[in-house]
Amino acid sequence: MKFTSDISGKEFPQREKVAANMVRKPIIDAIKKEHPEFDDTCSLAMTELNEYREKYIADFLQQELGQLDEMETKVMQSLREKTLISDNPDDDDDAASSTFGQRVADKVASFGGSWTFIIIFVTFLLGWIAANIFLLANKGWDPYPFILLNLILSCVAALQAPVIMMSQNRQGEKDREKAQNDYMVNLKSELEIRMLHEKIDHLILHQEQSLIEIQKVQVDMINDILSRMEKK
Repeated sequence: MKFTSDISGKEFPQREKVAANMVRKPIIDAIKKEHPEFDDTCSLAMTELNEYREKYIADFLQQELGQLDEMETKVMQSLREKTLISDNPDDDDDAASSTFGQRVADKVASFGGSWTFIIIFVTFLLGWIAANIFLLANKGWDPYPFILLNLILSCVAALQAPVIMMSQNRQGEKDREKAQNDYMVNLKSELEIRMLHEKIDHLILHQEQSLIEIQKVQVDMINDILSRMEKK
């Protein structure tokens, strides 16, 4: 069986039918803005009701947050299309999407902040000092006070610092993307919970209406039985 929606005039399966008196007043008000003739005697389809729920949520967000930015718009689009919005920025950080300089910066930052680098560097310093003082009797290529070694250390520090900063900037950008992703996921979860409450309320009202109808039928049956007993 099918019924005709009082909003679009289209036919829908009977199981999609929702009576207007079972819809929350804010949603009814949103429907009446486009269809003033819609009242408690009318009905609509569940798919149409979900569309107006999404419009109501979008209007609510605009009132609370002002003009919707790119993230809120993306959340509403995800709700409308019923797609996942969660994303891991690390998934896009592969060799194909990063430049050679970015990969070098990440490798340098990773190696420069490890115990391996510290041990190798301390071993190099001790070997340099021992070679010039003990093996070459302080007459080698860099005698005390090791001016060449100081120059090398200064160059390493001058080059290593900006490279590590580049890697930290990339990590900071990924952290911002993760924070934005968390915000969108939380916002969508909140809106989904709101819509879930609406659907649960609709089911409860529908169940109550069905129980009332069953009670009316039972009362009619009892009245028929009583009337027959009186006739006897």
